[in-house]
Amino acid sequence: MRQRFRICLILAVCLLAPAQRAFGWNAIGHMAVAYVAYQKLTVQQKARATELLKLNPSYGQWLSYIPAGTSDADRDTYIFMMAATWPDQIKAQTSGYANDGNVAPDTPEASANTGYDDKVMHKYWHYTDHPYSVPAGMTLPAIPKVNAQTEIALLRAAIATDESDAVKSYDLVWLLHLVGDIHQPLHCTTRVTAATAQGDQGGNAVVLVGKPNELHAYWDNLLGTGSTQDFAKAVAAAKKLAAASPSAAAKTHESVWVKESFAMAKRSVYKAPIGDGTGPYTIDPTSKYAKSALALGKKRVALAGERLGNLINVELK
Repeated sequence: MRQRFRICLILAVCLLAPAQRAFGWNAIGHMAVAYVAYQKLTVQQKARATELLKLNPSYGQWLSYIPAGTSDADRDTYIFMMAATWPDQIKAQTSGYANDGNVAPDTPEASANTGYDDKVMHKYWHYTDHPYSVPAGMTLPAIPKVNAQTEIALLRAAIATDESDAVKSYDLVWLLHLVGDIHQPLHCTTRVTAATAQGDQGGNAVVLVGKPNELHAYWDNLLGTGSTQDFAKAVAAAKKLAAASPSAAAKTHESVWVKESFAMAKRSVYKAPIGDGTGPYTIDPTSKYAKSALALGKKRVALAGERLGNLINVELK
């Protein structure tokens, strides 16, 4: 009886309150993406990235996580990896950054690119909610004008210019993160149903039994759980990834990456045991769904890393 009450309470909260956006991949996933990317960088671009990342306000903290005696090469690799988690770290309530909501305000500041003097979380930069409905034909919400896809386009163009290093450092850190984000299928999708007329916010409104207790977080955690300090765990996970297809890695446009993730969400995320409602659903860790999700998650992380490395090699000036 208590378990049934708990499930009903979770579901009620989910339906009555706007879902809070979860992180795209967790720290382990994002650092694994960055590790793969770093292996692709030229010697010159590794050096350039290292200098830029020294300008991040968390650089000293990242250094403190690295054991004494670590080689310079490994230190630079770990810093690059940890930098990929920074846009999630500033979403913490104690970060000192202002929470301007999950939907971009209709102001120029929503897509501002001024560097570290911008003290706004920009949560809406982390995803681009392309909608579809079950059943088909329902009224779909509009895609916000400022989103992960538009921001990646802006930032990758900016790092190819002669903007100041302080701004370029900010742009680079966001790119390390956002390229990973849009390779997580639920960061490019919102499913509209009778219960979620404005969309389920990338599966955040789909309840699961157990931990994590919602679908988005389940996919975020596919490569394991941990924090920025667990970079060694991310290295181990990244080294086990199979190399991405060269033809897939050569696809350079962010709109293509988003379309891939959107199609994969419809095909591989919203399927049994995930039904057409908001749950709660149970995912058996030994099931076909769990095995398929893990395999797809690994492929998307590896592909995101290779594409990120290619982007930096070509466009970071």
